[in-house]
Formats: sequence, structure tokens, C-alpha cells
Amino acid sequence: MDHLEAPPKIAPYGSWESPINPTLLTASTPCYSYPTHDGDNLYWLESRPWENGRAVVVQRNSEGQVNDVLPAPLSARSKVHEYGGAPYIVVDNILYFCLYDDQRIYQLELGINNPRPKPITRENSYRFADFCYDKYRHRLICVAENHINVNEPKNSIVAIPLDRSKSIITLCSGDDFYAYPQLDKTGNQLSWVSWNHPDMPWDNTVLWLADLNRRGEIIEPMAIAGNGNEAIFQPQWSPDNQLYFVSDQDNWWNLYRWDPEQGIEPIQPMAAEFATPLWSLGMSTYSFAENGALVCCYTQDGTWQLAIKAPNTNMQQIETGYTQISNLYCHGDQVWFVGATTTTNAELVEYNINNGQLLPVAQGTPLPFDQQYLSKPTPISFDTTSNVPTHSTGQARAHAFYYQPSNPAYVGPTDDLPPLIVICHGGPTGSTSTGLNLKVQYWTTRGFAVLDVNYRGSTGYGRHYREQLHGQWGIADVADVVAGTRYLIEQQCVNPEKVAIRGSSAGGYTVLAALCFYDLFKAGACLYGIGDLETLAQDTHKFESRYLDKLIGPYPEQQAIYQERSPIHHTDKLRCPVIFFQGLDDKVVPPEQAIAMTQALRDKHLPVAYLSFAGEGHGFSKAETIKQALEAELYFYSKVFDFTPNETLPDIQIDNLHGDQS
Repeated sequence: MDHLEAPPKIAPYGSWESPINPTLLTASTPCYSYPTHDGDNLYWLESRPWENGRAVVVQRNSEGQVNDVLPAPLSARSKVHEYGGAPYIVVDNILYFCLYDDQRIYQLELGINNPRPKPITRENSYRFADFCYDKYRHRLICVAENHINVNEPKNSIVAIPLDRSKSIITLCSGDDFYAYPQLDKTGNQLSWVSWNHPDMPWDNTVLWLADLNRRGEIIEPMAIAGNGNEAIFQPQWSPDNQLYFVSDQDNWWNLYRWDPEQGIEPIQPMAAEFATPLWSLGMSTYSFAENGALVCCYTQDGTWQLAIKAPNTNMQQIETGYTQISNLYCHGDQVWFVGATTTTNAELVEYNINNGQLLPVAQGTPLPFDQQYLSKPTPISFDTTSNVPTHSTGQARAHAFYYQPSNPAYVGPTDDLPPLIVICHGGPTGSTSTGLNLKVQYWTTRGFAVLDVNYRGSTGYGRHYREQLHGQWGIADVADVVAGTRYLIEQQCVNPEKVAIRGSSAGGYTVLAALCFYDLFKAGACLYGIGDLETLAQDTHKFESRYLDKLIGPYPEQQAIYQERSPIHHTDKLRCPVIFFQGLDDKVVPPEQAIAMTQALRDKHLPVAYLSFAGEGHGFSKAETIKQALEAELYFYSKVFDFTPNETLPDIQIDNLHGDQS
């Protein structure tokens, strides 16, 4: 007789027993990035929450053995721009890396017993990232950020000789920011990207090319791309020594080649994005195989694809099953990238160009539950406010991914609809992902619906879509999360009385603005978010110090608009409970922002909770922090939406939970 599974239980939404707990989120999968090759060995970086966010350089040798080459407790992580970037390079079996603790560059000889890191830069206030190796002069070339006795750090491209002199030689300076220093195949030319305030790297950058003299100094740099309204991404030299790059000069971030005779030539124009916003240095979306084939990844409608373009042929899509692809790198006939699907965590993947074989190189612990528990993202588009320029005629549209509650053991009551959590991604120049996100599934397996919004200003939909947030931050993004929420309510997908909104960083600002300026949401969760735009304009790091010039307007000239859009000045309009999470070491959005908003809600006698975390910066990296924050948020929603979680949660202090809310 066939075994019949028990029918699902009827239980209130939010109270379903879930196989996904915070420990699983932090212990199952590290974050993989920056694969590279040296000799017969493959290397990559793993960020591990269960080791307090330590970033470890890992090696797979020619025999297929995998081991850490950066000994504990050392962490390879750069603080350039505060967000960092490629923090290591391996040359001739020597690892050069930026140590997180002091930001000095160290060398570590591999293949010997008990290797000891040796510093190759002095103790000072420099930070480094985005390395390339100059084999002709035996030196590293990289981006440097000088914090020595200056009001604003000075960025430059520097050379670091590997002769134990610990010297730093400035090759190029004068612009506010630099990225992607790349030597050509002869060692005679150097290319790089730079930009200046108030632009961000996705607004306007310049691609430079310069000859090097015998001493390795730059001679007469020439700007070869960047028209004042163009963002350049990832210049790279091909095996036949041609300079390629990505540009959005025609709305979409597409691939181009620069020819000294013909100028700039498009590779294969597509309505697709071959780049992502350069929050971290050294990001890569394409590379070259030994035979000259260009291997790349691109996104269309929020989903990523892998493709290959052999010489003199059209680009061919490669079916991989992965919907999120990043960190692409080639060596010989092998390709490596970080890939995720809607039902599998991100993993480091190897693709063989010759035989088409696709194999995982590194992956987290397999999920200890059936895929029936996983909610797959459904892409949706919806009408939104049209008071923002759309670069086209007709109704303005916004995009999102919708996740239904999913748990084979439960169904909700027939007379109820699920609560909704609306997610506002950070950035705001960024995007949400279709790759498996256990933080989303944490909610859907408990009976919540989730709407993950790519509001106007998000990447992946062309430059025009990004620019619709110019001058409109706090208006267009908020209108889009509201429009998406109303769309689901009108479709009778969710309970309109149980709608929460959550977001981190810039997404946290969208949360607070939505709560102040719209009477739609019944609860909010703000993770290291922004309540006072003036404070952010006056007290943040160099990389983002002029970011708001484009998003809102120059400060202090537009001070009135900053005040008008700052939630801290509109707490009188707040009508619902809010929980705040804040890292005490945050240099991007200092803790004073969350503290001020919390106090404003306390003064108004609204339910409010505030959780701070020592040793955490802008974004949480420690397993214990992630666990505490998720459990506290679930506890908060259970009190606001009146359901009993199917698990024991630590109590948190919620001020005014049952007090006067007038």
C-alpha cells in the first residue's frame, strides 16, 4: 500500500513551523568571490559568517585538493571606499593580500610548512585594493586610498615594488576615485578608470590609456572613453592585446572594444546589462579564454545568463540553469563564476569551454529539507506614478519579484490572506536577485508573502531606468514600493491589514519615508537605514559624500528639499510600529541616525524597538548578529500582527507596545 502523506495543517500565517532557522542561514554557505589562477592552482575568496565574517583565501591545487591558504584568524578584506574590493592576488606561488586588521599588504609564501605573512607596506593610513601584477618590473599595481592627516582621503593608482623596500610609488593621482588598473600584454601600456565628485561610478567615468616609460612611469595619459554621461565598467586586455570595456553610452551596459585606428566599436549590441554598479572594486562580468573567446554574463529582466562569443562569431547563450551569475574569470579553456538558482545557494562553478561540462567547485552544505519548502520568485511589473521622466511615452512601470508563502506542511485559514513583507534593496543603485535567498525563504516558509522590489533607480533595466531616481530619491522609490503593494492587495494576494516593509541602508531610508508619507504599511523594519538626509550629507565617507547631489540635489543649496524628505522631520505622520537594527561601527550611516529615529517614536508613544551590535559596520557579517536580528524581527512581527511563532524566540524590548499610540 502506498504511503499517503498527511494533509497540510491549517494554521495562522506566520505561525508555521519552518525548517529554516538563523543558524542554517549563517552556517550553510559562505560568500564566494574573486576567483583567480596561478600556475596549476585555482584560488578564491570565502567570506564566512560562522567565523565572524572572516574573508579567507582558498586554494584548489592540481590534484583537486581544497584548503585554506590564509591561516586563521587572518582576514583578507579591503576598506577602500568602505565597501572594499578585490583584496588579494597570487603570483608565482606567493599570496599578496590586504589584511583587514591594519590594511597593510602582506606576502605569504605558499607551499611551505607554517608560512608567516610578511608586510610589504609600512604601518600607515593607506588602504589598498584591485591588484594587478607588473611582471616586467616585479611590482604590484593597485588602487590606494590615503587617510593620512587629511580631511578627505586621497585616492590614486600606485605601484608597490616587491623588493622589500616597503615603498609606495604614485603612478596617477588628481581625480577623486580610481578603479581597474590594467597592464596590457606587453607591459608598455596601462589602462584605468577614474571619476570625480559628484558622480558615482555608475553616473559618469572616464577610461584612460597611457604609455609607460622604462621606469614604469605614466606618460601623457589619454582619455579614450567617457562622454560626460557614460559609465565605464571593467576595462580588460584580450589575449591579442585589444582593450575591451563595458559602457552604457547607448542606455544599456554593453561590451565595446577600443581600436587605436577605428576608435570605439560595439561588440554585439543588446537590450541587456553586462555590468553591475561598482560598489566593490574588481568586479568582473566577462573574461577571455586562451583561444580568444570572450565569455560573459549579462542580465535581462532581472535574470542573469552566461554567454560566449568566439572570434568572428555571434554571441551564443550557454544554458546553465543559474539565474544569478557574477565574479566571472577565465584561464586556459576553463571558466569560473559564482552562480545561484532560485532553489540553490550561490556556489563557485567551473565551466569547460571545450566539452561544455559544468561542475561546482565549492558549495555550501546541502539544504537539509525538501525543495517543496522553497518559494520561487515570480517576476511582476506594475504601473506606478508617472510624475518622473520615463525617457519614453506612456505609463511609468516598476518591477519586482513576488514570493508566495510556501510550506508543504501548512495552509492558511480559508478566511484569511497571508501577511506581506515588502523588501527595499540597498544602494539605492543596486538590484534584487533571483538567486536563492534563505532570508526571503525564512519568511515564506513561516507563512509570509514577500515582495522584493526593483524600484526605479535599480540596475538591470538600462541607464534610463536608473536615472529616473535622479532628484527623486524618497519619491519615485517610495511610490514604487507603494504601487507594488497596492497591486498585490488589489489582486487579493495579501492581507492589507498585515503589511510590513523592511530594508537596509538606502532601503532603510525608503522604509522610513514610506511609513511617513503613506498610510499603507502596518509595521516597519529598518536596518542601518537613514532617517536624516542632512546628517548623511554632512557625516558619511568620501565615496558617498556627494552621492545625494544626483539623488536629491546639491547640499546645502537644496537644504529645504533634504529637510522635506527626511523622515526625522515627519515623525508626526508615523502611525505604526518600527524596529531598528544598527551596527555601532558603521561609518556609512552612523548609529546616531537610528538613535534619533528611535527616540522620536518613543516620544510619540509608538511601539518601537532598537537593537545595536558592537563590532558590526555597515552590514552584518557575524553569525550571532544575523541570528539575533532575524529572531528579533520575527518576534516583533508576531507582536504587531498578533500570531504565535512555532518556535521559542528571545524576548526583546518593545517600548510602548501596549501604551498610548495617540
